[in-house]
Amino acid sequence: MRRNERGSAVVEFALVLPIVLLVLLAVVQVGVLARDRLLLSQAARAGARTAAIEPSDAEVNDAVRVAAVGLDPSRLSVAVSRSGTRGSPVTVSVRYTAPVADLLGGWLLPSTVELVSAATDRQEFG
Repeated sequence: MRRNERGSAVVEFALVLPIVLLVLLAVVQVGVLARDRLLLSQAARAGARTAAIEPSDAEVNDAVRVAAVGLDPSRLSVAVSRSGTRGSPVTVSVRYTAPVADLLGGWLLPSTVELVSAATDRQEFG
């Protein structure tokens, strides 16, 4: 190795390291959003099952919040749509405003992402 090339590897590493860290943080953020989406689907299914056997929307809301154990309850909204009586479908829609890590001051990604999931079941009462 020549005398004037001795520190080039360190300089190259210092230039590439922030980009590698940014990509790593983005991959972790995608993983967190995927986990939130799965929790939201599970919560919607639990809400639909509760809505099928309970006429109270408050019970459905409670069931969704219990099933969404890893999500911030203040960012969660639940809507119940019923049509008819016994045997008719009931749909539970769940929305979650997921926070996103502030990479590059919000320039690269938005600060929140809206996740939505819905599940339908048949009413067993009425």
